[in-house]
Amino acid sequence: METWKEFDANEVTHSVVHHLMAIHELGQQYGGWARVSDIAKRLGITRGSVSINLRSIKARGLVIDDEHHQVKLSPKGLKIAQGVIAKKAVLKTFLREVLNVSEEQSEIDSCKIEHLISHPSSEQLVHFMRFLTSENPAAREVLERFRQFEDRCPDSKTCSVCKDHCLVEELVMTH
Repeated sequence: METWKEFDANEVTHSVVHHLMAIHELGQQYGGWARVSDIAKRLGITRGSVSINLRSIKARGLVIDDEHHQVKLSPKGLKIAQGVIAKKAVLKTFLREVLNVSEEQSEIDSCKIEHLISHPSSEQLVHFMRFLTSENPAAREVLERFRQFEDRCPDSKTCSVCKDHCLVEELVMTH
């Protein structure tokens, strides 16, 4: 199976996402439009880099520009930006509220994943969080037990998660 090739099937790259997000945020401040210099400042890159990147983003129909070389998101670009914002919020909430990851780390990790996770997986994650935080006694018990769980690795040969090689040990060795 060539699942790794799915990475290239994403509609936008991490860089394009950050350009769209910067344009979206600046547009909210300045009536929908963003200047190249402001985008560059927001992203911490040169105006020249932004201009080069905007050419391909514009060619893909994700932004439009005006006679003053300001840009704003096209409907397609806005839809992508809103989707990424929603997925980032889902991921950050899951990491922080369910897995108890720190605020700072959940911000970093959700940014890394936000444009890679599919809409169906994001929707299922929301349903799972709704279940875990619902009034359902079984759900509340699962969440409480998870938070109190003291993980002690069993023998990796008998572990239903690791299946013959300890994943925690592998993570520790690579950190």
